[in-house]
Amino acid sequence: MIDYRNFLSSLSKKQWERIGLQRRSGVVAPLFSLYSQYSSGIGELTDLIFLIDWCKACGMSIIQLLPMNDVGFDFRPYDAQSTFALEPMYLSLRGLKAVKMSAFKAKLDKLSEKFPAGGERVDYGIKQAKLELLWGVFENHRDLTDSGGVKDFNRYLEENKFWLADYALFKVIKEKNNQSGWEAWEDKLKYRDQKALELFEQDNLERISFHKWLQWQLYEQFRVIKKYAQGRQVFIMGDLPFLVSRDSADVWAKQDYFKLHLCSGAPPDMYFAHGQRWGMPVYNWPAIEKNDYDYLKEKLKYAQNFYDFFRIDHVVGIFRVWTIPLDEPQETGGLNGTFDPADESVWEEHGRKILTVMVENTTMLPCAEDLGVIPPCSNKVLYELGIPGIEVQRWSKDWGRTYNFKAPGDYRINSVATVSTHDSSSLCAWWQFEAGTIDEQLFKRKCKKWGVNFEELRNELFDLKQSTHNRLRWKESVQNPDVLLEKLKLPRDRAGEFINLYLESHGEKGKFLNYLEPQAKQKAGPSEPARIAMEKACLSDLIRMAMEKASNTASIFSIQLLHDWISIDCLNECDLWEFRINFPGTVSPKNWSLVMPLSLEDMLALPMNTIIKNINSKAERI
Repeated sequence: MIDYRNFLSSLSKKQWERIGLQRRSGVVAPLFSLYSQYSSGIGELTDLIFLIDWCKACGMSIIQLLPMNDVGFDFRPYDAQSTFALEPMYLSLRGLKAVKMSAFKAKLDKLSEKFPAGGERVDYGIKQAKLELLWGVFENHRDLTDSGGVKDFNRYLEENKFWLADYALFKVIKEKNNQSGWEAWEDKLKYRDQKALELFEQDNLERISFHKWLQWQLYEQFRVIKKYAQGRQVFIMGDLPFLVSRDSADVWAKQDYFKLHLCSGAPPDMYFAHGQRWGMPVYNWPAIEKNDYDYLKEKLKYAQNFYDFFRIDHVVGIFRVWTIPLDEPQETGGLNGTFDPADESVWEEHGRKILTVMVENTTMLPCAEDLGVIPPCSNKVLYELGIPGIEVQRWSKDWGRTYNFKAPGDYRINSVATVSTHDSSSLCAWWQFEAGTIDEQLFKRKCKKWGVNFEELRNELFDLKQSTHNRLRWKESVQNPDVLLEKLKLPRDRAGEFINLYLESHGEKGKFLNYLEPQAKQKAGPSEPARIAMEKACLSDLIRMAMEKASNTASIFSIQLLHDWISIDCLNECDLWEFRINFPGTVSPKNWSLVMPLSLEDMLALPMNTIIKNINSKAERI
């Protein structure tokens, strides 16, 4: 029996008392990937009712959503135009408050016909089409007389003065400037001259009110969903992006709260040889602190209308964030950056102070995404405050020693155990294309650093026929580090980085099979070709065992991507490499647009729901 009582001695005690010290299971599901027979071109808030029912059928009690914030017309959920406002395209047109939709039935039918639910990718043309229809609805219901809407709307305006007026004004100024960024506006609007803003508002009252009305409608629908989830004893976890788009209402309205000469990113690692350059500005924490963290407190206050938990995106950035000068060339990615704060000795206290403010100013239980290059102080502070981090199965290893996968009992109790993330490949794709491989660009960079001929080595060390998607798979003849050293023609004391790459990846498939079940390794046969041959036949079993292993960890929560859950028994003919939410470090229509291969109604009828329920029940999760 795992003892989780330490959480009740932490700063998050009240949140844990409300949630309960219970081992829980859940699902990660981007709303844009879901659809039902009632959807208009994209998953809608009311579709979450089906997902809540599916969770109950599968013995789960947590739904983790990707960010629900307004993304404008860029459709990147972690680069939103507001950390308060919700995305209008998720509105259910059939569930609008204080509105009679009967007059719009023909237009609704036409919208559904033009943007049918399902398909492989979201057609984001749905947003403009929905906004045009919603404008027509708003024009016909300006007085909100139906169902007492005016009273509720006015109360909503009063309760959200901190952000709503600036947001609505920002949206309309962008409309009048052909959606250009605020830094391209005329100076009086760009730098918020009060008289200029008042004049603009007077000239555009209706459109400004429309954007406020949209947010009120989203608020009302989401509140209904939360109430339904509470009735079914399902908790909803919101994902609050760590940063916000440079072109956002937040940055425009609070310019002193951001260091606009810098952009954010991540340093190089084993998966991103050039690091990452995200582009969003970093926070000016001293300026935010000077105003008693009002910006942070208000964000949490609004989010708890909808969520029981919240995911702290990139929590290590709260301790220190990787910053890149704005004038650094794009092609260098995140290579030429520095940490902010620069002084490592202040990281711990810096992170503890901000996280303490967060815990003390919300009823929601925080869960932290602590991936990437982790400073030692991060784990210490998260444990101290009672905040779960995240343990990703494929990356949870005995690093630097055996490189074996971490035993389930060795996972942190204050963690969410997961098999994949929205930024990774699915378990199926990892197994088929990535397990046992290294990143080609990373290996190329190491070769350049140590003066080694990359092209020659690539042909000698790697099975290029089995290397796809810029992942290099070792030849079977490279049996140990000594063979690698011989090919490198480097002394051992200069080849440490190459040896680490080898030890991290070589034999990874065999280690994973042995981790899941010792006899599974025997099923695979002695050679790599034999293992590849059995993969399709046994992939469903492998996925099921991996999910069981994650569920049996010491982690208080086990939350899995919907993609991985349904892969237990619903493998289809789709391209597994493309079957993912995001390819980090790339700008592509394939990002943030994946649609599930079956509807929510179909999910409710899946025979495998019983398998999922058994996995959770055996691990004593709900």
